[in-house]
Amino acid sequence: MSTLRVTAERLTILPHGNADALELAQVGLYRAVVQKGRYATGDWAVYIPEGSLLPDDLIGELGLTGKLAGAEKNRVKAVRLRGELSQGIVCLPRALAGTDLAAAHAEGRNFADELGVVKWTPPIPVHMAGEVVPAPDLVRWIEIEDVKRYPTIFEPGEAVVATEKIHGTACLLTLVDGEPFVSSKGFGGKSLALVRDGGNLYWRTLEAHGAIEAAAKIAERFGASRVGLFGEVYGRRVQDLHYGAAEPGYAAFDVAVAGADGAVRWLDPAELADVLAGAGLPAAPVLYEGGYDEALLMELASGRETVSGKAEHLREGLVVRPAAGRRSPVTGGRAIAKFVSPGYLTRRGGTEFE
Repeated sequence: MSTLRVTAERLTILPHGNADALELAQVGLYRAVVQKGRYATGDWAVYIPEGSLLPDDLIGELGLTGKLAGAEKNRVKAVRLRGELSQGIVCLPRALAGTDLAAAHAEGRNFADELGVVKWTPPIPVHMAGEVVPAPDLVRWIEIEDVKRYPTIFEPGEAVVATEKIHGTACLLTLVDGEPFVSSKGFGGKSLALVRDGGNLYWRTLEAHGAIEAAAKIAERFGASRVGLFGEVYGRRVQDLHYGAAEPGYAAFDVAVAGADGAVRWLDPAELADVLAGAGLPAAPVLYEGGYDEALLMELASGRETVSGKAEHLREGLVVRPAAGRRSPVTGGRAIAKFVSPGYLTRRGGTEFE
């Protein structure tokens, strides 16, 4: 999930092809269904992204009582409204009346706290949980932002590599001077590691696939004091999309190495593929290599999964990064983004454990 930001955005208004009383308000590449005539192109409004939990008073003010997702009917989720995909909420909350939204946008102001909007955190199933201990030396995974929120993160024609985004649970393994620390994305974000336990999904999967030994090979190859190995654990008891795996599968998708000076370097895609092959680890499938083409990659994000080799179900999407790793002035961090399949966003009975 990406970092929660509730921001002021300038709108582009587009017609809704299937409803006379509705229009589409575009923010970046996101589109949210709005009442026709409520906004005009160039207007400023507040954008609340999917994955947000709204307080009851705001839900009532927006006329959304009983219409949102989750047991509490308070979670913003992508939906189809009269055939059009609607992601997030465009609104003008009373609490921000009189606010200069153009200035707030220029300042990068985040209205989440003022509006009482918080980030939704998926529940942790028992087999993914466990006793945790502080692990300050973990190499922490970064949040991958959706390209729809940051459409200028890549340059047209820039050499990029797209891998399949696997719907599992992210597993973080950091080897520190030979000692393994294992964590989930949720625990890892708090610099907590799971105590070794053969019944824990992450430890059990890493040991079954020889990932700890592979991380040691990578450390030796680079003379690294720390290695961060990031992979997706997937299968029938992990998420609703299971790739036909009765037992937990594993696919690595990123590696970071750090030397004595502590500086962390993320491997470029070509180097990553060579390192994972040399360490004997399965990798997330590469689906595209070439010049950055937004429309082509949007289309490629949909379709059937390739992980199983049997097209078991729909594809979650893509993770795209430059062929030569770099920082992004758009996000202020690493240049990497996800393209998510609309079918994945609106599927029924989906799970989002992490």
